[in-house]
Amino acid sequence: MVILRADAMDFVSRSAAQTRRLGMRLGAMLKPGDVVALEGDLGSGKTTFVQGIAAGWGSTDPVSSPTFVIVNVYRRGDGRVLYHMDAYRLSGAAEALDLDLDSMLEEAPLVIEWADRIAEVLPEEGLTVRFEWLDAYQRAMHFEPRGERARVLVRHLRQAILRGL
Repeated sequence: MVILRADAMDFVSRSAAQTRRLGMRLGAMLKPGDVVALEGDLGSGKTTFVQGIAAGWGSTDPVSSPTFVIVNVYRRGDGRVLYHMDAYRLSGAAEALDLDLDSMLEEAPLVIEWADRIAEVLPEEGLTVRFEWLDAYQRAMHFEPRGERARVLVRHLRQAILRGL
């Protein structure tokens, strides 16, 4: 039996629009140095969630999975950026280090799809979101914070859900 930690959160999204709205809430709270590690099978909702994160961050750039370019950069009006990495095609943690993760984190928040493939080089603190495909419309999302900043993000997300997305 899996026991949910007190600082973790489970959420079942009933639609792609709801997944985006939850992402928007998270995106509005992100700061440089924040890491959001996304895990889940193909089609489980990771990129849809990032679309919401980017919109909440304030970017109007179109969001797509950076599978072949590895890192997308989304800009907002004040010139600040959000990095969106896809680790699916990386050969491993060493290749991720070659992308200079530290510089990205100094400058902006970093959202990583397939983060479990490079987990050993990610900062100890961050927010992991695991996606599970339930059916054509529904996705289970498990939010697991590591560190105080990530716990704050999850607390604020929980409050947003209680107020209604």
